[in-house]
Amino acid sequence: MRSLRSVLVLSALLAFSAGAFADDEPAKDAKPDAKKEQPAAAKPNKLVPKQSESEGSVTIGGKTIDYKAVAGTLILDDKKGEGTASIFYAAYFKKGVEASKRPVMFIYNGGPGSSTVWLHMGAFGPRRVVTADDERTPAAPYGLVNNEYSLLDVADLVFIDAPGAGFSTFADKEKGPKEYFGVDPDAQAFAQFIGKFLSKYGRWNSPKYLCGESYGTTRSALLANVLQNEKAIDVNGVILISQVLNMAMLIDFPQINPGVDLSYQLVLPSYAATAWYHKKSPNPPADLQTLLREVEGFAMGEYAQALAAGTALDPARKHAVAEKLHAYTGLPVDYIERADLRVNGGEFQHTLQIDRGLTTGRLDSRFSGPALDQLAQSAGYDPQSAAISSAYYGAFNDYVRKQLKFGQDQTYELFAEGSQAWKFEHKQPGGDFAVPGFPNVMPDLAAAMKQNPRLHVMLNSGYYDLATPYYTADYEMRHLPIPTNLAGNIETHYYESGHMVYAHLPALEKLHANVAAFVQKTDNLGK
Repeated sequence: MRSLRSVLVLSALLAFSAGAFADDEPAKDAKPDAKKEQPAAAKPNKLVPKQSESEGSVTIGGKTIDYKAVAGTLILDDKKGEGTASIFYAAYFKKGVEASKRPVMFIYNGGPGSSTVWLHMGAFGPRRVVTADDERTPAAPYGLVNNEYSLLDVADLVFIDAPGAGFSTFADKEKGPKEYFGVDPDAQAFAQFIGKFLSKYGRWNSPKYLCGESYGTTRSALLANVLQNEKAIDVNGVILISQVLNMAMLIDFPQINPGVDLSYQLVLPSYAATAWYHKKSPNPPADLQTLLREVEGFAMGEYAQALAAGTALDPARKHAVAEKLHAYTGLPVDYIERADLRVNGGEFQHTLQIDRGLTTGRLDSRFSGPALDQLAQSAGYDPQSAAISSAYYGAFNDYVRKQLKFGQDQTYELFAEGSQAWKFEHKQPGGDFAVPGFPNVMPDLAAAMKQNPRLHVMLNSGYYDLATPYYTADYEMRHLPIPTNLAGNIETHYYESGHMVYAHLPALEKLHANVAAFVQKTDNLGK
């Protein structure tokens, strides 16, 4: 659930410099200081796989499903066969079904460096934490209920914590993050985990699905291609929730790339939806969909032309466009003009409701919270994260120990320590070297689809997501470098919710129905 903003600011911006990491190594002529005592290198820990089994049942659509739950770890190896990372997972297997006739879905959040507590406890696991819909969830005790929208009705589920997150650990806590915290090594880690899991549980002949959220969608694009080309593992489908494939199109800091205005255009419908929700639009239509179609047309037409004109834009024309932006976004006309018609995500979140003393949510703009500093330029925090994180973390820590019988003497890390140093360089398919900066994995997903024309992809986005806006994701899908006929393998679904689509119960109900239908029509089981 954690945003990409802080990680990208600290890492991706630095990566634009060819010498960004040059200071990590001493100069060639440098000599060690003989007087300074050199600390002894810490010995790597011997990693041993752990496992705890339990049983349970979940009721979905009025039918009770009995399952076996396994909470455990698998060990990832380096090229020498030595264990370097221990990856935690929680797997749920429906009882009484032959493995080859039962799909298996690998599920993970993003971050990068996030645990998978969000999708596990909020979307698809057999138990769901109860949170308030668009406001702060009260402190403990937190409600944990039967999840009638769990995907156990159509697939066995494997929730995976990324290296360093959750109960996942490293043999060497200094070397581990350097080896795993990066776009390409992260994908390799998940690919190795999936291969080991298939062998351990005899699932090589099961229909297979990848399901990622946020940066997890970035990972999925790479992972589908890596599994296919390096592990000879075809997946039936890729399920993307709150997609980001080209990070250069995020709205968090487009101002660092002047002359490229697409981010401002693609986020505009989400700005308009947010203003509509909070009743900040001067003359809003009664229907959200009518508004969105109108704003989409304006964003790619008149607004795009105005941005492209740059300093050559006539002042009267600029004022007219600012007035239209005011009508859609609720932001003051003079503010929009002073921003040169370009308002980034943090500025919008801070400004929209500042007259009420409120900051608007980033991950889910339906949420609001008191502004930390009313004179600031950008939002100081995300109200949705503040509203629900404790509920997810507290409920899972109780659940994993009492029901899954795992982790009694361990600390569950919501986010991997040190993941702010994530290396965003990426080597695209067919590339000669890894390119630093904002990664674009659209070619990776396209390569997987071209080499496997039966691969199906499902996109799920929330209208109130300002972190990975729905129209940005839609644009990415429409611009994948694939033949027109393969575009038919992609289906898209949109919800009146935010980044965590499932945090709004009606949206979760629709999400379950859509994903279940997607699995059933692509699992090749001939039902």
